[in-house]
Amino acid sequence: MTTVTVVLADDEALLRRALASLLTLEGEITVLAEAQDGESAVRATLRHRPDVLVIDLEMPGLDGLGAVAEIRRARPDQVILMVTRHARPGVLRKALKLGVQGFVSKSAEPAHITAVINTLHEGKRWIDPDVSALAVVDDCPLTDREIDVLRETGGGYSVADIATRLRLAQGTVRNYLSNTMQKTQTRTRHEAARYAREHDWL
Repeated sequence: MTTVTVVLADDEALLRRALASLLTLEGEITVLAEAQDGESAVRATLRHRPDVLVIDLEMPGLDGLGAVAEIRRARPDQVILMVTRHARPGVLRKALKLGVQGFVSKSAEPAHITAVINTLHEGKRWIDPDVSALAVVDDCPLTDREIDVLRETGGGYSVADIATRLRLAQGTVRNYLSNTMQKTQTRTRHEAARYAREHDWL
């Protein structure tokens, strides 16, 4: 069996290190590098050029989707497996549009994650049934763009910073934030971001 090279990105150090050790034990997988956030995931992937990038969806700062978008610009053919505790339909759609080939639950056994990595390396796709089932249940009233803006707010960015990062006008960002506060019945954008996080909308 050919060894599959992997870069592993997850902000939870204990989980990341445990998974790195277990993946190596489970099959012919070599972990080239570990990354603790989106920015370092981008750097490690572009430097090491792994067969498969295994990346957590929820990370501080640049999240999994943001990192994937940057990686795609430099390495359009990079094979990517996204690990998540949940996946809203909008998130799933956006990830697939970015070319993510696989989704696996964060609670999956290492042997299963190993099998999915090999499946993706063979040019196939995989979405865990529990991830796709969660994605079908959509009680979120926010649009994908409103979610993008709230996610940036949760990262501590100002309206001006959010506008720059999302390539939007500041007035447009304020409108999105106003909409999110109305929909979540909160008084500030930070409360709206917290409410959305608590309801697994981000």
